[in-house]
Amino acid sequence: MITNPDTTIAASRLHKGKSSRIAFRRFMHNQLLTTGAGILLVVVLLVIIGPLLTPYGPLQIDPVNRLKGPNLQHIFGTDNFGRDVFTRAVYGLRISVAVGFAVTVVSSLIGMIVGLLSASYSVLDHIFMRICDGLFAFPSILLAISIMAALGPNPGNVIIALSIIFIPSMARIIRSKALVIRELTYIEALHAQGASSWRIIWIHMAPNTLSPLIIQSSFIFAVSILTEASLSFLGAGIPSPSPSLGNMLFDGKTVIYNAWWMTVFPGIFLVLVVLGLNLFGDGLRDLLDPHTNKVKRGRRRGKTTAA
Repeated sequence: MITNPDTTIAASRLHKGKSSRIAFRRFMHNQLLTTGAGILLVVVLLVIIGPLLTPYGPLQIDPVNRLKGPNLQHIFGTDNFGRDVFTRAVYGLRISVAVGFAVTVVSSLIGMIVGLLSASYSVLDHIFMRICDGLFAFPSILLAISIMAALGPNPGNVIIALSIIFIPSMARIIRSKALVIRELTYIEALHAQGASSWRIIWIHMAPNTLSPLIIQSSFIFAVSILTEASLSFLGAGIPSPSPSLGNMLFDGKTVIYNAWWMTVFPGIFLVLVVLGLNLFGDGLRDLLDPHTNKVKRGRRRGKTTAA
């Protein structure tokens, strides 16, 4: 049977267009995903164009106007040094997002490598997983404070400390997924055909672990921002006078009754970005995890039948 190339191309384009429409429809019907994406869009706009909306610098001091409430000149008020709170909150949000993004990339890449190697080689599995068990034995915030005390407070060391904390959890998740993939029939067929272990790991197994990797990355992003703010609040993160949401909250706690805006507005920024990332992560999990979708559909059917 002779097939027309034009017909095949047209059918392929039609199939891609239909798949795109289905994916877009699933995205729009996922309320968690759309809400999280909307909040993150606002955060991204603040990070990108926020500094253009204010004429002040994050370190600009004005002692005459210290502890002024929100007004037309300073929409979020000023702090105890006369610095504009909105400007510092925007720059602090930029630092938090940059640190969170860097931690997410580093911990995801290293965690993926460790997880895949652990699932493929038993010797490496014993070594890597025992190291992960040792890191899990310490509370995250205490381990981060210990690392920062040894390295010193600056953004680069914050990224190193938080990456060390989140690599074990990512490695565990990737390892568990890779162990399931390793037992599938097509992996056994590749071994039978003489494919090398490295080709099987990085060409065939790694792409199939991207779904849990992406989902977990969104939660690591949120938790790393929250942990960085906690470290800065405790004086072990971003050092003053550099703006950080954490050290802004620390500066405001001593005057919270007289200058509530110093803690409320940075706190709103922190809640906004963490809430957006968590909602986005939950939506991604519902979208990418077939098991979750099946469970939810079963619950809906059960409610409909009961009604």
